[in-house]
Parts: sequence; structure tokens; C-alpha cells
Amino acid sequence: MGHGRQERVSTTLAGAVSEEIGASLAPVDAELERRYPGDPGTRQPVHTVYVPGDAFAADTIRSWGDAALAALDEHAPDAASLAAVLGLPDHLAESVHDRVRAKLEREPVEDLRVDFEDGYGPRPDAEEDQAAARAARLIARACHDGTAAPYMGIRMKCMEAPVRDRGIRTLDIFLTGLMEAGGLPRGLVLTLPKVTYPEQVTAMVRLLEEFEKAHGLEPGRIGFEIQIETSQAILAADGTATVARMIQAAGGRATGLHYGTFDYSACLGVSAAYQSSDHPAADHAKAVMQVAAAGTGVRVCDGSTNVLPVGPTEKVHEAWRLHHGLTRRALARAYYQGWDMHPGHLPTRYAAVFAFYREGFEQAAARLVRYAGRTGGDVMDEPATAKALSGYLLRGLDCGALDVAEVARATGLTRADLEGFARPRRGDLTASPQ
Repeated sequence: MGHGRQERVSTTLAGAVSEEIGASLAPVDAELERRYPGDPGTRQPVHTVYVPGDAFAADTIRSWGDAALAALDEHAPDAASLAAVLGLPDHLAESVHDRVRAKLEREPVEDLRVDFEDGYGPRPDAEEDQAAARAARLIARACHDGTAAPYMGIRMKCMEAPVRDRGIRTLDIFLTGLMEAGGLPRGLVLTLPKVTYPEQVTAMVRLLEEFEKAHGLEPGRIGFEIQIETSQAILAADGTATVARMIQAAGGRATGLHYGTFDYSACLGVSAAYQSSDHPAADHAKAVMQVAAAGTGVRVCDGSTNVLPVGPTEKVHEAWRLHHGLTRRALARAYYQGWDMHPGHLPTRYAAVFAFYREGFEQAAARLVRYAGRTGGDVMDEPATAKALSGYLLRGLDCGALDVAEVARATGLTRADLEGFARPRRGDLTASPQ
């Protein structure tokens, strides 16, 4: 049976009007593409481990994993005990515990930063020179022999006058050492701390441009993270959001915004006992960072806790519950990365992350299947939600919370399919990768 006679469709506006509007908005279209390219589609580590420059050694990553396993064996040796400490549901206890152990054995650290700032302290120049050169050699060797973390690099000193020259020299020694050892590793990450003005970001860009030119590297090859540790980084004297201007000043080189819990809290006068990543001042700062970074391809990273899981089991469990709770809280707020300052934080980092992805896996998979097949259900999802669902599954795969096989069984989708839903082209949110 045919559709019958086609109804006549009438319009009023001449085609020239649409053409004129298109021409007038062409600069805006270009600006959107330049400023808001979307997520880069690369893996985001679930944490960053900071190790002082003088303490970093060839076996640092393995020693952190071994220390974390020892803590797990001593204070939560089986699934039931870990679940009891952290309040994990019974149906997740075994899979989370097993995956935490496997992670600590296989890849205990996802992102490591050799610290030449607060964690390093003032040293003679010759000593820091040697430490920076050693860091380059050790990272290059680890990348060559397969023992490196997926992401590694340094945190230099900031661009403020008293330490500026020292920070620049350390960066130069480190990058030069990597080049002499075979070139910049794929997972290289640099952190610029205590950024207060966009001009400091511009200065960092200038340094990296000059280094790239000197070594014949592709322009823009070297990116860096911006650490947010001062009130001025959030709100400028003129009332604008400084962090948004910093992202633009980076000219596409900014890879992340890292929240500095204790420096930022102290800057606002928060007393030491109340300096925490769940303080209202921290929530405000990270919310501004999150909005400023949205769509730019720059990731937001939460801060750390200074409560270490050391001492008798009761004290370790108390610290574990705190760290686990803060990590879960951050994940719910879409802060998918944080800092870990002690090997004892690794079991609860991964327990929180794995539980977060496993507990929502079946529902997310089912909703995505319905969306992909345009079938019914009790939730009507939009393309933006399908994007979030796919991103959730991809993050779970990247960290080891989920397996490729189980995601394929549950969704019938390949990783390429998931990436198509998670990162659609601008203006093409309704497109399906299938």
C-alpha cells in the first residue's frame, strides 16, 4: 500500500537567507572546532603517583606494587575481608578483590610523576641536575624494556621568579636526556605546578616550542598538565575564570588540569584539619575546572589525601575507608583521575574504580544495546547519554575493571563501535557507528 499523495510543503524564507546566515556563522563554526575539539580518545589513567626525584629508582613501580600487595595480604587477605572494610556488595566482592590483586601484580601504577617540586625540596643545583638526568635515563630504560607505567614524566618547579630558572633547567635536562636516550616516549607527561596567570602557561608553551625546534620535533609534540593550586587560578582579579584562559593560552598543549588539595585549601585559609578533596572550597574549584575544560579535550584530575594507610590494621582500615570513599565520590562527579601518595593507597584506588565500573556494567550495557538497536525500554536515552554510556565502558576496559570479551558478549559491540558512540563528530550526535 502506497503513502498516497504527497502534501505540498511551503516555505517563506529565500535560500539566500540560509546562505547568508551560514556565511555569517562560518567564523563561529571554525572557533568551535578550534576551541572545543572534544575528548582526544586516548586513555586517561585512574591516578597519578608522585615520587620524589631523589627517591625514584629503577624498581619504584614494582616496589610500589609489592608494597601494596603486602598491605592487602596483611590487612584484607581475602575478598570477604576487603568487602567488609570497604562496604562492597557481596556480588562484587570476589571479582573486585581478584582484579585488584591482578592489577597490582601486572600494572600497579598507571601514571608516575617524578617530583622536583614540593615533594623534592630545595637541593644544591648540581644534585638536582643529576637527579633530573637520572630520571630521564631510568624512564627511557623502563620504556625500552617494557617495565614503564603507561604514562610517566616529571613535575618541575613552577614559573614564579624564585624558582623559575631552576624549573626550566630541570625540564631541559630531563627532556634532553630522553632525546639522547632514543627520543620522547609516547606516554610522556609533564606537570607545571602552581600556575596563577595565563602568561605562565604561555611561557611554558614557549619553552616547549624552542625545544621542539632545536630537536626537529613536530610542533605541538610535547603537552603538559596545569596544576591548579591557587585561588587566582580559579578566579582572576577581573572576575573571569582564569583556568579557562589558561587552557586557551596553552594553544592545544594542555592535557590536564590537576587539583592541588592542600596548597589550594591553604590559599583560601582552610585550617589543616579540614583540608580535604571533599571540602566545599575544593568542590567549587573543581566544578569551575570541569566546566572550563568541558569539550576542550583537557581532562580534570582530583587531588589526594594525606591520611596514609600505615600502622596497625585498625588504622589502615580507617585510612582505607576514607580513601575509598573519596575516590568513589570523585568518580560519581566525573573526576576519573586522582593522586596517590603512598603504596597503601593502591588497593583502595583500584577497589573503588573497579567496583564503580562493575556495578554499573550490566545496566550500561543494556541501555547501550537498546540505543544501538533503537529498541524499547524503561529509559529513553538520547545520543549524549549513549556517548556517556560508551565512555563509561571504555574507561572500564582501559583500567582493567572490565574485559573486552564480557563487554562484547553483553553489547554485541566492538571497541571501535563503542568509540564511535563515545566520540561522535560535532553536530553528528545522532549518528550510529553501525
